[in-house]
Amino acid sequence: MSELSELLDFLRKQPPAHTMPLSERRALYDRAEKAFPMPEGASAGSWRQGELEGDLIRIEGSDPHRAIVYLHGGGYAIGSHRSHRHLAAAIGIAARADVLVPHYRLAPEHPFPAALDDALAAFDWLAAERPGASIAVIGDSAGGGLTAAALIRLRDRGESQPAAGVCLSPWVDLDCANNAELKAAAADDPMVDFKDISEYATAYLGDAPASDPLASPIHADLAGLPPVLIQASRDEALRSDSERFAEKAKGAGVDVTLELADELPHVWHWFWPRLEIAQRSIQDIGAWLEPRWKSG
Repeated sequence: MSELSELLDFLRKQPPAHTMPLSERRALYDRAEKAFPMPEGASAGSWRQGELEGDLIRIEGSDPHRAIVYLHGGGYAIGSHRSHRHLAAAIGIAARADVLVPHYRLAPEHPFPAALDDALAAFDWLAAERPGASIAVIGDSAGGGLTAAALIRLRDRGESQPAAGVCLSPWVDLDCANNAELKAAAADDPMVDFKDISEYATAYLGDAPASDPLASPIHADLAGLPPVLIQASRDEALRSDSERFAEKAKGAGVDVTLELADELPHVWHWFWPRLEIAQRSIQDIGAWLEPRWKSG
């Protein structure tokens, strides 16, 4: 059995998230820091700015004029710097850039726009710490949607602007109740359960409507955004989110690149220590970013 087949078989045997208490889901996700060690050439140190904490990952041989803010996935309700530092570090190595991974506030305790406010606070800290540096914002799943929202907010502020954004299997439309395509596709997705994602959307939105463009960036005006790379799988439930967002961004004049892979699970990049194709995808991110970094 191939490494991909073994992974998919393992994922299909896992119980849906809604069958476990939220505290258990969070603890289970964070165990990734033990299952997936940091790659050679990267070291994580604790980072704190006010009440916001996370990791500042130093990359051996990194370019001092470039840096990354990495926004982790987890439906806005689970996940942290601990669950995603191995992925953030691997991307940092591919891009030759240090990486800041904020542990933004999670729903339902902290609904929208808490996560977005924290993402902007992390970006602002990095921009102030490294004046003139070229900064990319990267995220997966909910973190991919958060990346898109952060790019929109940064554009509207008109201050420090990121060099690029990278969205991995992004979740950009939180209107699950009216998304029959998502419900049908999730029936065959080993990672995205429709009930799970619907509950996560409700928890994150709080009193905000699913049509809010900063909660569901598919509804935003995307003109003026920096270059965006989207990587997703043709076989994942959120494929439509990636395709629709890429189409809308292109129509708004954004330099957008959509890369669709075959037969891979949602955010396959997270499994890079056990999946060679994930390692190649991460290298592709570094290659895509290379000509888009702003000169130091």
